[in-house]
This record gives sequence, C-alpha cells and structure tokens, in this order.
Amino acid sequence: MTRAVNAPLFRDPVHDGAADPTVIWNRQAGEWWLIYTNRRATAPGEGVAWVHGTDLGVAASSDGGRTWTYRGTLTGLDFEWGRNTFWAPEIIWHNGLYHMYVSYIRGVPDSWSGEARILHYTSTDLIDWTFVGPLDLGSDRVIDACVYPLPDGRGFRMWFKDERHGSHTYTADSTDLYDWAPAGPAVTHRPHEGPNVFELGGHYWMLIDEWRGQGVLRSADLRHWERQGLILDAPGTRPDDGTIGLHADVVVQGDTGYVFYFTHPDRGPAGDDGTHPSRRSSIQVTAVRVVDGALRCDRDKPVELDLTAR
Repeated sequence: MTRAVNAPLFRDPVHDGAADPTVIWNRQAGEWWLIYTNRRATAPGEGVAWVHGTDLGVAASSDGGRTWTYRGTLTGLDFEWGRNTFWAPEIIWHNGLYHMYVSYIRGVPDSWSGEARILHYTSTDLIDWTFVGPLDLGSDRVIDACVYPLPDGRGFRMWFKDERHGSHTYTADSTDLYDWAPAGPAVTHRPHEGPNVFELGGHYWMLIDEWRGQGVLRSADLRHWERQGLILDAPGTRPDDGTIGLHADVVVQGDTGYVFYFTHPDRGPAGDDGTHPSRRSSIQVTAVRVVDGALRCDRDKPVELDLTAR
C-alpha cells in the first residue's frame, strides 16, 4: 500500500540549502536520484556568497521517491583551479549516456554579477563525469538549462535564462546534444528563471519561476507558447510549504506530473536577512494533472508517490 510522502520531502543535512532539484532514474544503481544545488545556508560571508561556491548534492531513493537518503556531492566536475560555483543541473539520458548541462560561475562572488556559463558533461553512471566544455549560447550570462527532444526526431531544444536579455527564456537547438545553435527568445513577458519543459495530457508544458509562483505555459509544437497563469503561488499548509514554490523539475508518470520544487519556509517579506532560518530551503513534491486543457495543482493534497523506472 502506497503511503503519502513526508513534507518536506528532503532537506540537505550538511548545509540545509537544497534548491533547484532535478530528478532522474539511475539505470545502473536501480534507484531514483535527486540532484540539486547545494546552497550553503549555514555558511558565513558577505552578501550572496552563501549561494555561490556550491556543489551539486545527491539524494537517492530506492522506494519510488517516497524516502530519500543523502549520498554526498558530485565530484570530478572541476576543470580549473579554485573553489567555484555549480548551479541548477539538467540531466537527460540519450543513447547510452547521461548528458548534464549545469550553470557555472567562477569563484565565490558575493553579488549577483559576473560571467555565467552553461557547461556540458557526460557520464555512463551519474558518478564519473567527462567534461565536454562550455556552450556558446550567444551570451555571457546564461543559467538554468532545460533540454527536451523536438517532435518528429528533429533533434533537441534547450531553454535557458539569459540575464543579458531581460532575464527571459532564450533557446538553442542541437541535433546531437553537443553542438548548439542559438534560436532566439521563447518567453519574454516578464523576468523569470528556471524553465522546465514536459509533456502531459496531450500538450507540452513549461513551468518558469516568476518569483511569485510557477508560471505555466502550454504549447503544441515546443516553439509557440501560450500563458496559462500560475501554480504554487499561494501558500500551502504542509510543513515547510507555506511560501511560493521555486525552481521546479517535473517527472511524468502516466497522466500525472510530479513537480519537485523548493521553498524558503522561514523567509519573511523582507527576504534574506543573513540568518540561517531565512536562507534554509526544503524540497517538496506535488502532483499536477491536465483538466479541460489546463494544468491543475493542489499543493495541499497528500502525494502518494511510487515512481517507476524509466
């Protein structure tokens, strides 16, 4: 009998700053992995240094996503000396390899400034990674990659936040996951981040983090997007879920999409006040379904999670 998952679903036991989750089936280990930005909510430092210098944390689940065990951080990603910043991994499986596209900032800056790139790595097991290189996406401030196959086998499209162009979602296309050609803007109605694309109920969907909840967009072709409102914009009632849902990933199983997102449970209207309570974050999960052509979500409803291999 499947039981409702705990809320929160996961908290990082080292720095208490799990954010920007991606969830993927580990074929070699036979378990689900949650890989996330390992923000250092407990770290001292000026400004926003605590969100930089971050590793990618890993939690594993062998029971379909109901419970998660912290396993450590991904190693072997460094390609230059020093302490550097890794954010918001996107990982897909294709033709016998995992491809990871991860945001990268050199060093540990204490402000929201400086060059940001998306790096490409490959792996056969999600543990040992080969550095392919940085992507040329036509901007020196790009983060938050999302990759999805284009219809009819026409290659792949990447969506990402371009901070040089209004913090809007821009795109690039590839036929082989290695060489990417910029393809222009996709979503420009307001600044946002964290695009995530999935297919559910006969439609393509995109969630974007508008910093007021998750913006919902719908598409028939992955090229033209229609805005559909917000989800995770009203506070929830579950533990650690009383604030907006931030930077999400979606795992589709049948007619249900499971949205993994993070919250700042103790953060008040003033935002980050430099304390651990205001900085800590928790991973949550909720279910979405398509009803009459719209994406519906009730974040307060218990989630009975039993992810199957894919």
